[in-house]
Amino acid sequence: MTKKVRAAIFKGLGQPMEIKEYPVPEPEPGAILIKVTMANICGSDLHQWRGDIDLAASGVRLPAIIGHEMTGKVAKLGEGVSTDSAGEPLAVGDRLVYRYFNPCGRCAVCLRGEDAACSSNSRFIKPVEVPPHFTGAYADYYYLRPNQTVFKVPDDLTDEMVAPANCALSEVIYGLEKVGFGFGETVIIQGAGGLGINATAVAKEMGAHKVIVIDGITERLELAKAFGADELIHMKEHKTPKERIKRVRQLTGNRGAEVVAELVGFPEVMAEGLAMLGRGGRYLEIGNVSPGKTVDIDPALLVYSSKTIVSVLMYGPDTLKKALDFLGRTKDKYPFDKILSRTYPLEEINKAFEEQDKGLVSRSAIVM
Repeated sequence: MTKKVRAAIFKGLGQPMEIKEYPVPEPEPGAILIKVTMANICGSDLHQWRGDIDLAASGVRLPAIIGHEMTGKVAKLGEGVSTDSAGEPLAVGDRLVYRYFNPCGRCAVCLRGEDAACSSNSRFIKPVEVPPHFTGAYADYYYLRPNQTVFKVPDDLTDEMVAPANCALSEVIYGLEKVGFGFGETVIIQGAGGLGINATAVAKEMGAHKVIVIDGITERLELAKAFGADELIHMKEHKTPKERIKRVRQLTGNRGAEVVAELVGFPEVMAEGLAMLGRGGRYLEIGNVSPGKTVDIDPALLVYSSKTIVSVLMYGPDTLKKALDFLGRTKDKYPFDKILSRTYPLEEINKAFEEQDKGLVSRSAIVM
């Protein structure tokens, strides 16, 4: 009899996720069956759960397994798989991180070297009733398809450190590279959640002159400080956009920043962030992933100050390896163990989502 294992099923808006069992698939040639060990609740997962991102309306066939920020171990290697994407030998039991999306590799975007923008990437959520079933994070297993990027995890990195590597950390590394952030520049981080905390440390390691972090939660700002923030702007002290823009001017010699990164997911902060840029500055947009929400901006202000907006959704094929290397270099420098505030068993996934949504925990994970 084929072994069956657990998966948390998202059935639609307003419905609790349900634990169901599905048969463990055999990996096809080139594929890897992964035993998931930890799956974080990312902000975009909350957006889907709340309905800010309506999966059914965007063409996703439900029910499905959601979640994407995860890590696990090799359960079974498909025929022909003997190494990871860096050529490191793989064996059953080896720990892995992997891109949760799979660019097609043959569209016009992929062929010009921009596979992070491939339209296939946004279709990574698959209907759970269709084999191989396990294509989301909140389950005992994950099915890594042929040609998906995958890297072996060094023994000195914990699951807590590497679980966000395939989303938050890789995303900000790729984004800061894409926006051309350079040594000696000042960056403003809008939002000290998972993306913002990782971006703070990455910017420091890239040689930032000054990292300024904006948030409204004291605990998040304190964590940002521990991850290298030079200046903090608390929204309870600087309550209006005008006050925050004035404070940025004070901290930058009235010039503004070279880069502002939107990592909080609220459209209304965009106009504020653009105003914080100096002449020739670049605005990095990553956080806003909920379609239909808009904001008013004056495009003439972009033109007259030669400001640029750069947006990214995914990341490149080499970025995840850079994220692992970054963690290896900085594991004793920054308190990565403090990013995750609580873990829950898979059976408590609805409780985990509810408590993170209410702000009772800042960053949680499901452990299998």
